[in-house]
Amino acid sequence: MVKSVLDYLENAASLYGERCAYRDARQAFTFGQVRSMARRAGTSIAGLKAWNRPVAVFMEKSASMIIGFLGAVYGGCCYCPLDISMPKDRLSVILKTLDPAAVIYGRGQEEQIRNMDLSCPVFMFEELCLKEEDPGILEEIRGRRTALDPLYILFTSGSTGIPKGVVVSHQVMINNMEWLEEEYGFCPEDVMGNQAPLYFDVSDHDVYCPLKFGCSTIIIPPELFTFPARLMAFLNEERVTGIFWVPFALCTAANLRALEAETPKYLKYIFFAGEVMPLKQLNYWRRFVPDACYCNMYGPTETYVCTYYNVDREFGDDETLPIGRPCGNVDILVLDEKGRQILPGDKGEGELCVKGCTLALGYYNDPERTRAWFVQNPRNPHYPERIYRTGDMVSYNERGELMYHDRMDLQIKRLGYRIELGEIEAASGAVHGIRECACVYDPSRQMILFFYTGQKLEKRELSAGLSAKLPKYMMPNRYVYLEEMPRNQNGKIDRKRLKEQYV
Repeated sequence: MVKSVLDYLENAASLYGERCAYRDARQAFTFGQVRSMARRAGTSIAGLKAWNRPVAVFMEKSASMIIGFLGAVYGGCCYCPLDISMPKDRLSVILKTLDPAAVIYGRGQEEQIRNMDLSCPVFMFEELCLKEEDPGILEEIRGRRTALDPLYILFTSGSTGIPKGVVVSHQVMINNMEWLEEEYGFCPEDVMGNQAPLYFDVSDHDVYCPLKFGCSTIIIPPELFTFPARLMAFLNEERVTGIFWVPFALCTAANLRALEAETPKYLKYIFFAGEVMPLKQLNYWRRFVPDACYCNMYGPTETYVCTYYNVDREFGDDETLPIGRPCGNVDILVLDEKGRQILPGDKGEGELCVKGCTLALGYYNDPERTRAWFVQNPRNPHYPERIYRTGDMVSYNERGELMYHDRMDLQIKRLGYRIELGEIEAASGAVHGIRECACVYDPSRQMILFFYTGQKLEKRELSAGLSAKLPKYMMPNRYVYLEEMPRNQNGKIDRKRLKEQYV
């Protein structure tokens, strides 16, 4: 019985001890080395006797940082990755909420650690890994583990401006890995190419697939994403077979026509999540890498991946991809504004709610917010059953597939009409020259602002392209050309900043 992700690591180390598990531009670690270093680090963490409390991992993105995560778990704790480039004020707010049992930091972060107001023990990663392992205490901790113990805490942006710490259990990751095995059949020969920051849940496949499947993960040097032609060559040199990237990374390569210089020869799995994947750029990838499995994975941090759609047909550039159907051991409810359930075949939109083994435990040190979003299933009055209200509006298409429309807070009412800003953005695929776009609503003036990058176009060109797809009441009132879209730390378009600057 698998009770924790450490069971995966112990098994992988016994089967593939000399194979490479994780590597970056400077170092590589075999499964045997990962196990040994994590257990040594875990022995020191265990000495804190801080069962299930968080350990902050404040390190440069690297293979070593992943071992730091696993060391915290061996020590009976959960881990919380922190971005070393995070503004000091935001970091202070997170640390106040987190109140960590300890901080693991890397060589090079000494000065930042000295400047933090920390009241907990701090450990340099490189020194932790030199400690003597204590098998007795480590096995005692593993024996106490349950799958519902916390694995990690990730802080995401909160609507109030205060970051929220999502607590994710071992069960969530175990469930996802078992589903990946059933759906895609990864093997030890696979190589995952990591793009996402390790403090962003999109990176979880890169962290945990090696432990489950005996494959390896290479952390791609971030500067290569600025030079996509070199990035494609890197994927071939390293024989990368699987990527799970945010759409922005895939779009950058498509917009710069990088696959025309060199086509990735070994890619079998192209997964994406985090925001809507534009069809224009996806179709570009499908032309050059036609035999890969393309999967649109959906899920907020609070549910990890909860629905998916394996792209199985052709789409026009101005269409929208489905988010598909639930993953294994997950179920969903689509509830309208009166709490009535919308089923496949029904018309209308509703809020997507999720239940099953993929739900986070809640928000760390924030019971009020936890109660607001992790609620009793309103369709079940008979026994306790939690669901998570995503705040995302969806509907079913004629094939019974889930279609994402927009956030509830991005759905607007204008001139008496209910409008999804995401529908306007999707229609931009019909306008030649637009690379990316985002819509923002100014309620005081009842104006829709349309921001875009790519070629600078005349208003009449933009209006003509969009009017072929949109009714009059959905047409933007103002078009704003930008050299680059503002982005948050997870690579998503920062609509909040657009609104602050232009509304």
